[in-house]
Amino acid sequence: MTEKRPPSSASHNGGNCTPSPGASTETIDPAEETKLLGKLDLFFVPIIMAVYLSCFLDRSNIGNVKVAGMPEDIHATSQQISTAVSIFYATYVLVEAPWAIALKKITPRILMTALCVVWSLTTIFSGFITSIGGLYAARLVLGSCEGGLFPGLNLYLTMVYKREEQAKRVSYLFVCTALSGAFGGLLAYLILKMDGVGGYAGWRWVYIIEGLFSMLVAVMVWFGLPNDPTQAYFLNERERELMQIRERQRAQYMGEEKFSWEEVRITLRDPKLWFSGLIQFCQDILLYGFSTFLPSIIESMGYNSLQAQYLTIPVYVVGGGSFLALSFASDRLTLRSPFLVFANFFGIVGYALMLSPVSNGVKFFGTFLCAIAAYTGPGMNITWLNVNVAPHHRRAAAIGFQQTMANCAGIVAGQIYRSSPYTLGNAFSLGAIGVAQVMIGVLAMYIRRQTRLKERIAKGELEDTRKVRTGDRELDFGYHL
Repeated sequence: MTEKRPPSSASHNGGNCTPSPGASTETIDPAEETKLLGKLDLFFVPIIMAVYLSCFLDRSNIGNVKVAGMPEDIHATSQQISTAVSIFYATYVLVEAPWAIALKKITPRILMTALCVVWSLTTIFSGFITSIGGLYAARLVLGSCEGGLFPGLNLYLTMVYKREEQAKRVSYLFVCTALSGAFGGLLAYLILKMDGVGGYAGWRWVYIIEGLFSMLVAVMVWFGLPNDPTQAYFLNERERELMQIRERQRAQYMGEEKFSWEEVRITLRDPKLWFSGLIQFCQDILLYGFSTFLPSIIESMGYNSLQAQYLTIPVYVVGGGSFLALSFASDRLTLRSPFLVFANFFGIVGYALMLSPVSNGVKFFGTFLCAIAAYTGPGMNITWLNVNVAPHHRRAAAIGFQQTMANCAGIVAGQIYRSSPYTLGNAFSLGAIGVAQVMIGVLAMYIRRQTRLKERIAKGELEDTRKVRTGDRELDFGYHL
């Protein structure tokens, strides 16, 4: 049942200001909406999680095969393997903004399925490389495909869910990042036991089997993600009507369908983008360094290569579980920065422990604390940007450019984790958290200042001299702090 709501409410904008005249005043019965959200999650979330899980598996499995004899078989030095880790991001960062902006034009279904198919084939063929040159080529192709996935999935989530529903759903992506580490470590541990089967080394089977898994996921994407979520195949007539109401409620957030270069120019002049990009760069130093080199870090503590694979599993589970819990609280309170700062404090303690002259057991405990910051930080920050930029094409550009800046961290991570006991990498990561904490404070102050400016203009205390007054700059668009 739909009804009219009082014009003083602006809950769909996440703020406390009066909605704009064009905003929808239709509401949905909470019980109906809860049921609808449950159905959306049931059908969309497993597919989105599976595709991101496969993506991160194929990206980070180089860390698993590094300790399983791959460098020796292709006659690669430790420095060359670090270069292979870094070179992935050379193409990755170049394509993120273009893929994000092109998502609606190409359509989500075609774009994400095509990218998934190409990187799956690349992963399978990585199992047959014989030289460092082959590994470099495979990593470059992998980066050019995977660079479009994370911005694309984030934008797809904004096409389905409201602003106050997004942190929980973004958390599912980063839970997959953690699961890929846990699952990847377990899978690698099991697959490596196939060493010699068919005349192939165990590390080659890691690539082949994980690539075949990704190919199955590509089929799921093609059949499971409709281009228009409001007309999804699994919705009945009433549920499609409810989706249309939700779409009208989010009209201010989504904006016009037609692409505009002016929205891109507005994005590039928005301080929120640049502050967020710097924060994300620092947080991704942790994420990429930690997720790629954790088996090597644990091995440097005195464990053998197989132990290093399965000991990563509980660490990744803690990292993913912590973000899941914090994201639920973040959505409920519509607060982002406090949870980001809170999670980073665990990382500061964790890296400090790994750098201290303590027992290996204590250092291993430190990896659990680092995991909380490594997985919560990037996801919470991208959510913070998602909910504070509108309309769609402005947000698409913001996510693309933010990820372009942020993923340069992958190039850095591959160079700072060079050799055991990885003091340089851990120290650099600790410093990155410190810088991130400062930048989070700066961005929070900027958002608070913009909110107060809007309030004063709305009350008539100040003349509105701003050049941009649309999308998230509208007076009734409430920012999330």
